[in-house]
Amino acid sequence: MAAKKKKPESTLGAPLWMITYGDMMTLLLCFFILLFSFSTLDVVKFKDVIIELQGALGVLSGGPMILNLGDIPAKQMTHNPAASTRKLEQIKENIEAEIKSEGLEGAIETSINERGLLIRFTDAVLFDPGMAEIKPEAMPVLDVVNQEIANINNRVAVEGHTDSTPIRTARFPSNWELSTARGTAIIHYAIENGGIAPERLTAAGYAFYHPVLPNTTAENRALNRRVDIIILKSEEIIDAERRVDALNYLESGFSDGIIIEAPEIAEESMDESPEDNSTENNTPEMDVNNEEMDTEHESNEGVPSDG
Repeated sequence: MAAKKKKPESTLGAPLWMITYGDMMTLLLCFFILLFSFSTLDVVKFKDVIIELQGALGVLSGGPMILNLGDIPAKQMTHNPAASTRKLEQIKENIEAEIKSEGLEGAIETSINERGLLIRFTDAVLFDPGMAEIKPEAMPVLDVVNQEIANINNRVAVEGHTDSTPIRTARFPSNWELSTARGTAIIHYAIENGGIAPERLTAAGYAFYHPVLPNTTAENRALNRRVDIIILKSEEIIDAERRVDALNYLESGFSDGIIIEAPEIAEESMDESPEDNSTENNTPEMDVNNEEMDTEHESNEGVPSDG
């Protein structure tokens, strides 16, 4: 009998190179689908992503959270910053009316900035030169300010400033003591005569290190001698305004690219050392901080005692 010819064995499946080729084509398909999704970005969904990212970074009050803009009313989501601004504007108008009635235009200025409502008194209105006792003619305006502060819950900061002219007396050895004493004098008046809760008030003195204008002329020095009363915006309103600004930026157009910049609050929270860090990891940072503090202390020793 003739021997049967063996049939060639058939290979099952595709060649091995087809596997690599298929993987590459799949990845290319996913890549182009991703590019297409970017070109047709849904602004509303992107807002959700941005706000969730801000919450994860600790920017939003209350810590990390997942927000759905469609489920949260706009007033609740933004803490209604516009209403708070309108309230500050109303307070500003009331104070300006009292200033006009007392004939103190030009000596007292009011404005609304990123911190809140600023009420700026020149030192000639409040104090005699080199003194920290409130003059009687300034008390009616301070009474109106205290009345407006008593009707709201905002915190209040009082900041005293001097010009660069040094002072050296038994009571005020330098400009630091004078500027701080003037700020605390306003605080005491608000507590004793306005009934303002002390925990809402803070006082600070900056000597001549935060001038509004260079101390080169007598007119500039007169403007630098001042006391600022700031009715601060609440932290919730500040957070809400930042969020509204971010959303407005997104709506204004970002076809050339998207940049997400972490605010300072997020940086501070990220800089804090985790609880599970070892002592060895924390020691170099503490040494660096101590060296910086020592350097700053040595530089401060060269500052004249008159501030």
